[in-house]
Amino acid sequence: MTITNIKIRKLMPEGRLRGVISVTFDDVFAVHDIKVVQGDERLFVAMPSRKDDSGVFRDIVHPITPEARKSIENEILTAYREAVETQEANGLPS
Repeated sequence: MTITNIKIRKLMPEGRLRGVISVTFDDVFAVHDIKVVQGDERLFVAMPSRKDDSGVFRDIVHPITPEARKSIENEILTAYREAVETQEANGLPS
């Protein structure tokens, strides 16, 4: 599967949640509500999740292999950083 589109739905300049992203694969499958989160050491990508009956959040969709996760995360973070740079260049808060 190849990422064919990444849409930055929302950017947040403050707090741990920094962005909400939608990704399209092969122009036929979309995943919404992917989050860019500021961790203690780095930005990371959190897949869409929901709370189960015991109160634990579980991913609804997620990459199966570490290689797929790294590839998807790299593409999302690259698009996120480009959107932040564009916003800053246009004089908007990042």
